[in-house]
Amino acid sequence: MKRSRVGDLWIVAVVFAIVLLLLLIFVLQNGQRADVAFFGARVALPTGVALLLAAVIGVLLVALPGTARILQLRMRNRSSATPPAGWPAPGSPTPPMTGVAQAPPPHQEG
Repeated sequence: MKRSRVGDLWIVAVVFAIVLLLLLIFVLQNGQRADVAFFGARVALPTGVALLLAAVIGVLLVALPGTARILQLRMRNRSSATPPAGWPAPGSPTPPMTGVAQAPPPHQEG
């Protein structure tokens, strides 16, 4: 049976809902207060919320250099894809060649 994009999206949505449910259970079961200090700011959060917040910030910190590297590679790929001056742009009609010997017409017997 062939898979479709809608079917794939449905599977992703169900997995995402299960992960969110597991995170909600984690936060609700870890409701004890934890004092968190960062650069002089102090806040008291439930332990589950503090750990979830730390995980989200960690993912973002990893995603930033990854995103920067992807953008850098895309820019390099675009700049290397541009043809040198004097070359026809991709997709433009090829100009007729001049000064090039053409093959003689095929010999016809009759």
